[in-house]
Amino acid sequence: MAIVPRWRKNMSIINKRIGIVGGGQLGKMMILEAKRLGFYVAVLDPAHDCPASSVCDEVIVAKFTDESAYFRLAEKVDVITYEFEHINTAALEKIEKDGTPVYPSVRSLKTIQNKYLQKCKLRDSGIAVSRLSKEYTADLGSPQMFKAALGSYDGKGNWVIRSVHDVPGNVDGFFEEFVDFKLEISVIACRGIDGTVVTYPVAENIHKNSILDMTVVPARISFDTEMDAEELAKEVMKVFKGVGTFCVEMFVDKKGKVSVNEVAPRPHNSGHYTIEGTFANQFENHIRAIAGLPLGCTEIDKSAVMVNLLGESDGKAQLVGLEQAYKIDPLLHVHMYGKSESKIGRKMGHFTVVSDDIEDTKDIIKRAEKIKSVVKVLGKSSDK
Repeated sequence: MAIVPRWRKNMSIINKRIGIVGGGQLGKMMILEAKRLGFYVAVLDPAHDCPASSVCDEVIVAKFTDESAYFRLAEKVDVITYEFEHINTAALEKIEKDGTPVYPSVRSLKTIQNKYLQKCKLRDSGIAVSRLSKEYTADLGSPQMFKAALGSYDGKGNWVIRSVHDVPGNVDGFFEEFVDFKLEISVIACRGIDGTVVTYPVAENIHKNSILDMTVVPARISFDTEMDAEELAKEVMKVFKGVGTFCVEMFVDKKGKVSVNEVAPRPHNSGHYTIEGTFANQFENHIRAIAGLPLGCTEIDKSAVMVNLLGESDGKAQLVGLEQAYKIDPLLHVHMYGKSESKIGRKMGHFTVVSDDIEDTKDIIKRAEKIKSVVKVLGKSSDK
């Protein structure tokens, strides 16, 4: 039975009903922006107490593989979006065909969620990416990267290999030339329904144990590299033609050449600095885009450093050191995601420090490091 969408043709009537697949921190931050505009938001998530549950209008509790749950969500809303890639595209495809818009499009999602297909699409569209192959070949040099095509994130599903004997078994993956990069950067871009594309300032990303640790804005790169990165992000947006916020992660090699590592069709961890650093943050522009509204200003006139707060032990989550951190820096912004259980390496929150001096990168990193040394997320059972 076809779904009759409630999509309002008159774009001057701002009363959209939004469905979000995924109720984690990204979904929660989307909702905070949507609620400012008075939108109704329903969420599909396996956990009744997911972070988004505290701010949304309704949670449909079901597994992401449950096709019927997607249809229940579609019956309640005018448009559907999602906060991560590893979801049921077959269900979303049926919903899209029945008339409920899904943004970014299911076509884009199906390509992007398979990292091999994503890289091939970028390569075939003339986007700079590292060389890759479905089969092991010495032509890619040594070492190489072997990457799982599906389901990988935060470095999971990536292996450095030096021979075919190092390749993990029973993994659908591909081989990629190893990039000896100088640094990692990303560009948050957003595309409206009308095709308008805006980009945010280039962010410099520092990882530890394959998980984003710190984002520095503006990135410490040359003007030419900055322009190349922004242009590359715009080209990627042309390739996928998706509506909403995307993140284009890139490598900068030792000669300053920029290439795309991977693309995320959603707001991204490295774009959290936009909440305090820009007029219209990545989540607001995502909501504006999928609702058919004009996009907001993405310029930055200050420097910002975002630091992830990861769980340091397992157990009931408790934030420690907050009072001391606020005493250290009155320009500190702390965001806790509302996850009840801390797990080692789990993203529990983040904090951002800003400076009105756009050139203040060195000092602001020192401030962030000092705060990082005192504010932590521990499990209740921890003796630390």
